[in-house]
Amino acid sequence: MTPRKATGTEDWPAILALIRRAFAGMEGRIDPPSSMHRLTPEAIAAQAREGEVWLAGDPLAACLFLTPRPDCLYLGKLAVDPSMQRRGLARALVATAEARARALGLPALELQTRVELVENHATFRALGFRQVAATAHPGFDRPTSLTFRKDLFPAPAAATA
Repeated sequence: MTPRKATGTEDWPAILALIRRAFAGMEGRIDPPSSMHRLTPEAIAAQAREGEVWLAGDPLAACLFLTPRPDCLYLGKLAVDPSMQRRGLARALVATAEARARALGLPALELQTRVELVENHATFRALGFRQVAATAHPGFDRPTSLTFRKDLFPAPAAATA
């Protein structure tokens, strides 16, 4: 499936429902609870206007938020419907993010995942990310999130014939 960039005419509640389904497995595993609980259809529409939202599947099966920062393209809310996992959708969305970062002249991708979600750590490492930081949410005296980064430049050498 080729990801597509969200436009102003998306079904924003359906995207939120996808994120909630994809993140449901975190309930009771992470502390503090996911910021997904504060997400609204209006906030997703704003993300599409102010950053980017990428979608995959028809019907909708996966999404990813992209936010340009001075030194990287930040990946947020990478979500794949549980019934569609292990089919390459996350990989396709991360490849799209890499292409977008290169097009924007940004040298890296960056994302955060919760300390408890060790399966996510393994997935991101397999996609070429490395852990670069551990941070704590306000009010916590221990790390609650890990930051992962994937450096992009120089671009991979083209294959020669």
